[in-house]
Amino acid sequence: MQLLTSINNSYDLFLFLKEKDLLKEHCISWWPSSNAFEILLGAILTQNTKWTNVEKSLINLKKINILTLEDLVNIDIQNLIFAITPSGFKNQKSKRLKLIAANILEEFGSFELFKSSCTRTWLLEQKGIGFETADAILCYACKRDFMVADKYTLKLLQKFNYEFESYEDLQAWLEYGINENYDKIVQLYDYKISLNLIYCRFHGKIIEFMKKN
Repeated sequence: MQLLTSINNSYDLFLFLKEKDLLKEHCISWWPSSNAFEILLGAILTQNTKWTNVEKSLINLKKINILTLEDLVNIDIQNLIFAITPSGFKNQKSKRLKLIAANILEEFGSFELFKSSCTRTWLLEQKGIGFETADAILCYACKRDFMVADKYTLKLLQKFNYEFESYEDLQAWLEYGINENYDKIVQLYDYKISLNLIYCRFHGKIIEFMKKN
């Protein structure tokens, strides 16, 4: 694995990964879909499985026209289980998908209002939603300024002898170096880039790098 000898902060790591041009074959935000509802589904379905399996489930859901929260609430549970079987834990995930869809509609009334109004606290109160899943939904579906920290990130930083006591400590380390050097990072792009998009691309760069090394 080609690594720097050391990094002082997440800005150093960002610069190292940016030089690798890891996202040239991906969409601008890295996540394989720009559809916020599909991102919500994918963030839950990808728990404990490979993304290739999630893609199969998402295709199945499109085939049976599960395109909205209402569709998800109203679908027969057995049909949902069958559609998401490729993602594994089909019984558990089907119940959690239906539950969060119902809770979003009850709490916010619509998916659009959910995207603009939901909080991290609310998401973490939902069955089966942990830190990583909540932050993925907030970052990619809701376009909020939350950096996703995952096992790839932790594994990469362990190679630099970094240790973190909690998910949120790792997340704070990642966000701090980017936030402190935001003005410098913006200058690296020939288009206007938001903090949210930087977080999206940073997370994507880490995953793509670790998949190849």
